[in-house]
Amino acid sequence: MKIQGDVDSEDDMEEDDALEGDGIRPFAFFVLLEAGLAPTSLLIGWALGFSPLIDFSWNSEAVIWGIAAALPMLLFLATTIRWPIGPLQRIKTFFDRELAPLLGGCNWSDFLLISMAAGVGEELLFRGLIQGALTRTFGHITGVAAAAILFGLLHPVSLAYIVVATLLGAYLGVVWIVTGNLLSVMVAHGLYDFIALLILMSARKANGADQES
Repeated sequence: MKIQGDVDSEDDMEEDDALEGDGIRPFAFFVLLEAGLAPTSLLIGWALGFSPLIDFSWNSEAVIWGIAAALPMLLFLATTIRWPIGPLQRIKTFFDRELAPLLGGCNWSDFLLISMAAGVGEELLFRGLIQGALTRTFGHITGVAAAAILFGLLHPVSLAYIVVATLLGAYLGVVWIVTGNLLSVMVAHGLYDFIALLILMSARKANGADQES
C-alpha cells in the first residue's frame, strides 16, 4: 500500500522527467530572466527619452579593462571560499542548498550563457539606465550609490548577500566611470559570474565526492 507521500514523490518525479523531456531546464529560467532585462531597460529608456547605451561602444580596450576589473571580484570570491566565516558562510550554504541543485545538470556552456545574460541584462539596467540617468541629474555619487543599493536589494538572498551585492554594484559603477564604456562592466560582471559558477559548482562536487568516499 502506498502512502500519499510516495504517490506525491512519484508524481513529482514524473513531472520533472516530463519537463526535462520537453527541454525545459532551470537554467532557461535564469537566462530568460536576465536576458529580459536588456529589452526592458531599452524600453524604459526609450519611454524616458534616455538611452542606456549612450556610453557603450565595441572596442578591445574596453574588453581588456573588463577582464582586469573582474580580477578583484574574483579575489574576493576566492577569499570567501577559503575562509567562509560568519555571514559569508551562510551565503555559501544558500548556494549549496538552494541554487546549486537547480544548476546541477548544467555544463560550462550553460554557465556561460547565464553569465553573459546577467552581464548584459543587469548592467544595462543598473548601470546603463539607472546609474546613467541619475548621474546626469544628480551627479556621480548619487548615481553610483542609488544604482548599487537597488542592485543589492534585488539580490535578497540574505542581509549579508545584499551588502556584498551592493558593494559589488558600487565597484562596477566606479569601473564604468573610470573606463567610460558600459562594455567594460558587462565583461567584468559576466566573467565574474561565469568563473564564480564554475568554481562554486566544482567545489560542491568535490565536497560531495569527499563525503561519499
